[in-house]
Amino acid sequence: MVSETLGITFEEVDRAGMITLDSPASLNALTPEMFDALSEHYQRWTPAPHIYGVVTQSTHPKVFCAGGNLKLVHGLLQAGDFESLAAFYRKAYEHVWVLEKFIRPNVPLINGLCLGGGVGISLLGTHCIAGEGYALGMPQVGIGHVPDSGGTYFLPRLRHQTGVYLALTGKTLSRADAYRLELVSHCIPAAHFHVIADGMQYNHPIDRLLDGLHRDPGEGELARLSPLINEIFCLGSVEEILERLDAEEGPYADWAKETAAEMRKKSPTSLKIALQQMRRGKTLSLDEALKLEYRLVQKVIRSRDYAEGIDARINGKGRPAKWNPETLADVDDKAIDSLFDEPAPEELHLEELTPGL
Repeated sequence: MVSETLGITFEEVDRAGMITLDSPASLNALTPEMFDALSEHYQRWTPAPHIYGVVTQSTHPKVFCAGGNLKLVHGLLQAGDFESLAAFYRKAYEHVWVLEKFIRPNVPLINGLCLGGGVGISLLGTHCIAGEGYALGMPQVGIGHVPDSGGTYFLPRLRHQTGVYLALTGKTLSRADAYRLELVSHCIPAAHFHVIADGMQYNHPIDRLLDGLHRDPGEGELARLSPLINEIFCLGSVEEILERLDAEEGPYADWAKETAAEMRKKSPTSLKIALQQMRRGKTLSLDEALKLEYRLVQKVIRSRDYAEGIDARINGKGRPAKWNPETLADVDDKAIDSLFDEPAPEELHLEELTPGL
């Protein structure tokens, strides 16, 4: 049961399903075929009496998963194949739902960069293990996109206004911050990851094993910034947030200036969509959030900013993207509302996806 040509392998080793992300040249970037294979194997392992749980690991020493494959996305955009591009995102969101319904131990071992769709394939495990190289981010607003793969659900539920801060800045979290935010369950040196894989294979009670290997990672950077983040990122508009950052004169003035400068590099339209996602997402269930994301993405992928953001990343050699509209003031707020409220050509039907789970 091995699928090497996909850049991902699946094996059954004694009592464990073993998933290995093995496409180092692409930083384990995800493709539609990879999502299909992931969902297929999780659904196969769900009723299998001999499978105790699943371990997901990466062969790359510094990257778990860089998210969706942007080169593939760029090619579909160049071809004007929006149907295939929408299907790509649909498969990603469907897989998040498959993970939500998978009730066996599901243990991703992350010791490197984990972005966007990589968060989607790992966050909803029963456990999430962070090695010393762990770094998590949702940087979608920087390519004219929006937080997705369940970001509409889990980001608003982070402590206070942290999720809003992450969504609007694309800030990467250290494992200490992620542990304090309960995005990871255990912090374990990567040198001990093989012990976890072996334990799963031999049906060792996973909670006892992980608790014994866990090492407290310390306080993290966000602990000292949280009061200011909560004060600023609770404001009602992106414009107000930036104004408040610009006005900061206390000991964190440099941080505020850098944060505002980073936000101003993002798509103004994406920033406004993302903030509304965070506000609406607080009251949505996971399936509702995924359905909303698919509604949004079918419209966003046809936008000028999305095409520009992807092109700047793939072909730009570091050039800044040229957003349209260029400023927050020129973004039509009513048009943003309509993205949320008006039906898309296709809706997501998760209840039909995993019968019998």
